[in-house]
Amino acid sequence: MKRFISLLLVSASFLHAEPERKPNILLITSDDLNHWIGYTGRNKQTKTPNIDRLSARGTSFANAHATVPVCNGSRSSLLSGVRPYTSGVYGNGDDWRNVIPPEKTLISVFRAAGYLTLGSGKLYHGAYDRKSEWDDYLQSEGPRDPVPAGSKGVGGIRFGAVDAEDSELSDHRIVDYGIGQLQKKHDKPFLLTVGLHKPHMPWFVPKKYFDLHPLESIQLPPIKENDLDDVPAAGVGFARPKGDHKQIVDSGRWKEAIQAYLAAVSYADAEIGRLLDALDASGHRDNTIVILLGDHGWHFGEKEHWRKFALWEESTRAPYIRVVPGVTKAGTISTRPVDFSSLYPTLAELAGIPKPSHVEGDSIRPLLADPAAEWKGHALSTWLQGNHSIRTEDWRYTRYSDGSEELYDHRSDPYEWTNVAADPTHAALKNELAALLPVKNAPGLTKGDGWRDAGQGNGRRQNRQKGSGGAAEDTD
Repeated sequence: MKRFISLLLVSASFLHAEPERKPNILLITSDDLNHWIGYTGRNKQTKTPNIDRLSARGTSFANAHATVPVCNGSRSSLLSGVRPYTSGVYGNGDDWRNVIPPEKTLISVFRAAGYLTLGSGKLYHGAYDRKSEWDDYLQSEGPRDPVPAGSKGVGGIRFGAVDAEDSELSDHRIVDYGIGQLQKKHDKPFLLTVGLHKPHMPWFVPKKYFDLHPLESIQLPPIKENDLDDVPAAGVGFARPKGDHKQIVDSGRWKEAIQAYLAAVSYADAEIGRLLDALDASGHRDNTIVILLGDHGWHFGEKEHWRKFALWEESTRAPYIRVVPGVTKAGTISTRPVDFSSLYPTLAELAGIPKPSHVEGDSIRPLLADPAAEWKGHALSTWLQGNHSIRTEDWRYTRYSDGSEELYDHRSDPYEWTNVAADPTHAALKNELAALLPVKNAPGLTKGDGWRDAGQGNGRRQNRQKGSGGAAEDTD
């Protein structure tokens, strides 16, 4: 009888056992954060102690790339799972909402799977928000960010120190929202997205961050004279050497611009640190997946080019850090090539959510468990219709819509100074890489000048006040 009663109790306990709770997710994005951070070693001048401590907790990808080297295209792709050559969403003028229904996005799929969706700041490109996908979203980022007195930069490259406290910038209020949510107890697993505007231009941050990077110590990035000589016309057209680069060189303020960007990165890092402190002080740390990424890269005169809008390493490569309790090992770095199309399917797998059929990316969970695992994947970046770049562990192969090509051997040429596409000894390799190029090439949603739509032309709308009442934002 006692045994029978014990079995009944065990059975009752089993029947009423709570299912294992899904992991929480904290997704941090930092706008225009390129690969000038600690773990990549790309620029020793950078100071990112908080990003570095996050990197020390999990797996960091040193060969991670944007699917599109511009804000709107990158964000709509990684959050929808649909690549730009399928959706037609390339530049900042392409309204992704016209082709991606709400039920297909990462946020909506996780919400339907029982997640509480919470967010603040810039996750989608600001012009095309769809905040209805979240259960709760910070509606106002407060007053406009302060601007410096006097000079505000060179042409479209705007920078300067501001006489202000950190709390006067919108990113501080964006992080405050995230901190507030981490301090709460939630009845359901949460997906919390915190989107920082910095280091996106304008690089207007408090002077103390400029002081971390004294002007006299600033070094220019490695540059090869006449670097565009072996680049096809299509690539030179993306570089636009007579535009921002010429203005910066003629002004004599190249180092000042780099100082300002480094200062903006350090400011963003400090805000990320506040968020990590709040996570550590909460009861959520041990059951929260943390992801940090920049949405694409940024040029500072490499290839006589500034900004993104190109298919070289500086435009496509960005930070990608994942901390997954029970899966990642502390302080590991993977050099395997991945792109941000992996965000959606990997999170779905980790949360036990079936991968939606429309999602085109692949899960990188094997690399989270073993960063050196055998990997046949590659990174693929696209800029405007028909222009694609394949990044493997050792090579970058780019083919433009007119058929012209670039090929760089990253084992000996990490700054992509020597285009060896014309070398006949690489013919077989080029064929192998060309076979990875997409056959789809959807036209962009926006007709007309793609550069203007991307924020590069004379129609650039700068310092537009966001409809939410938050920080001013360049549309590039």
